[in-house]
Amino acid sequence: MKSNKIYSYWLLLPALLIYALLFLYPTVVSFFFGFTRWTLTEWEWIGFENFRMFFEEPSLMIGFKNTFIFAFLTAGLKVVVGIFLAVILTSKLKTKRFVRSTIFFPVLVSTIAVGITFSVLMHPSEGLINVVLGMIGIDGPDWLGNPNLAIYSVALVDVWKGLGIATVILIAGMMSIPNDYYEAIQIDGGNKWNAFVHITLPLSRPAINTVVMLALIGGLRTFDLVWAMTGGGPGFSSDLIASIIYKQYQAGFYGLSTAGNVLLFLIVAIIVYPIFRFLNRKEVDL
Repeated sequence: MKSNKIYSYWLLLPALLIYALLFLYPTVVSFFFGFTRWTLTEWEWIGFENFRMFFEEPSLMIGFKNTFIFAFLTAGLKVVVGIFLAVILTSKLKTKRFVRSTIFFPVLVSTIAVGITFSVLMHPSEGLINVVLGMIGIDGPDWLGNPNLAIYSVALVDVWKGLGIATVILIAGMMSIPNDYYEAIQIDGGNKWNAFVHITLPLSRPAINTVVMLALIGGLRTFDLVWAMTGGGPGFSSDLIASIIYKQYQAGFYGLSTAGNVLLFLIVAIIVYPIFRFLNRKEVDL
């Protein structure tokens, strides 16, 4: 028995080595270099100076606000719209296979490609979206050039891009619910709304929780879509924490940007862990 246990532990070793090399080591090194002023060839210990300078960045508060707006807005829309689509696509809809493929397709496309495409589509005068709106008598806004609108425009594109994953997870959760529950509520005189509220939603909770967590973590860490569509502009109006960190890298402030990465890691952990505990406090088991 003892030899079998040792044998099973040895099987874990390759995975542990990969995990340590690709996650633990970079994390520890990042924490260390967040307290230094470094270049590619040398470093100098400066304590908390990088963190102090990072919090003095004039764009940081805008980045914090935009990051929270972006993360919670996109997560909320992916859950709500995903549930709606999952209910439709688990029904007796004849074209549901085609619709499932269509909804999932954006997930397969490069985020940078999506960003560039929508930046063209959202052009204020020549973009297809405003051209179509003009045909029906609506004066389309400057989606990406308006400081009050840019972050929300990018958020809607992110929802379009990530909705496929959310819907697939929710479909899997709903399809795992035994049909006996729905037959029972029909016998009791319940309608489709009663079945949705009392059966589908509660028993899909594990899938919903998964979508919430994935969407929230992704939203807090988003960089590529914002950078491809607006570059954080106009001004700092659509900057997220991740894009602010990247701008520090571009300017050559490697220690400062590393400190920003450490802060982003801590922010994600501080926000996500309590939400994870709250969502999973009373999961429904079949």
